Amino acid sequence: MTKIYLASPHMSDEGYEMEYIQDAFKKNWIAPLGENVDQFEKNLAHMVGIKYSTALVSGTAAIHLALMALGVGAGDVVFCQNLTFSATVNPVCYLNAEPVFIDSEKDSWNMDPVLLEEAFQKYKPKAVIAVHLYGLSAKIDEIKQICEKYEVPLIEDAAESLGTIYKGQWTGTFGDLGIFSFNGNKIITTSGGGMLVSNDGAAIKKARFWATQAREIAVHYEHKEIGYNYRMSNIVAGIGRGQLKVLEQRVQQKRYIFQRYVNGLSSIPEIEFVTESNHERANYWLSAILINSTTISPKDVWKALKKENIESRPIWKPMHLQPVFNEFDVIGGSRSESFYRRGLCLPSDTKMTDEDLDKIIEIIKEVWS
Repeated sequence: MTKIYLASPHMSDEGYEMEYIQDAFKKNWIAPLGENVDQFEKNLAHMVGIKYSTALVSGTAAIHLALMALGVGAGDVVFCQNLTFSATVNPVCYLNAEPVFIDSEKDSWNMDPVLLEEAFQKYKPKAVIAVHLYGLSAKIDEIKQICEKYEVPLIEDAAESLGTIYKGQWTGTFGDLGIFSFNGNKIITTSGGGMLVSNDGAAIKKARFWATQAREIAVHYEHKEIGYNYRMSNIVAGIGRGQLKVLEQRVQQKRYIFQRYVNGLSSIPEIEFVTESNHERANYWLSAILINSTTISPKDVWKALKKENIESRPIWKPMHLQPVFNEFDVIGGSRSESFYRRGLCLPSDTKMTDEDLDKIIEIIKEVWS
């Protein structure tokens, strides 16, 4: 039985990625620098409409360097989204800073601006990290206004939302700094990788310096600061250059998958979808649902799909419920807990056929029947 994945790498039919990889081998640029790195940075920045970017080994590395660029250090408070993957929060702890978690709003499941305003009455943070969960934009304009009001910089974790456009602007470009991820399950992939973007050229230049072991300009190896081995390789960047060419295709296929689920499961009133706002073109990285039933749980659906070798996944477990973060404060918390209990991510692999989607829909319907 062929496995249907939640979201797996999808290379271009045209072979764009291999062309760039082969060119790198031909030129012997098998290093964390080269034409592919330079062009991948330039092409992505141009696509999303931002001035500067630096390609890194992961989105997590990008968040780490973004925090450093904003001067976050030991004892500083950073406001983080409560409903997210731990990679959003881990870099805060790398710097011995203190995360404070902000609960979700009901529409996009992302950071609640009302609770963010409330958190500012209690703390003076060094930075705010907002996330665009499952490819749906946060109310990022409201969040940005609040950050500007309190003169606190904003980092956008757009790891899941490359291709999402909110009020005419690409997510990842609203904040002082933005990050993207190209992990194997993302809408486009470099197998592993990330990008830090900003209109602040000095911040990106400094981040690139730290990412290359903070090596000073000298014939010998001179270091005045602690650095990191965070730069993307030229081979990996070649994959990224090719993937960028098919990003729009992937967005349209993700949106098609989402709509097939909406149409196919509309007869089950206990299934609720998280959907884009009127001002948004979401990439629907993962099609996420809530199950509002007293007799059927997300685990029941998960088990039925797993039995047929089909992968699905629970909604992210909120950060304030994670044992590693339970010492930190949370503003709110009940809404993200509810989403976690009732939520499930359906298979959203862009290589799925209509027959695959019909099969998944029928299996879910059978759980109710």
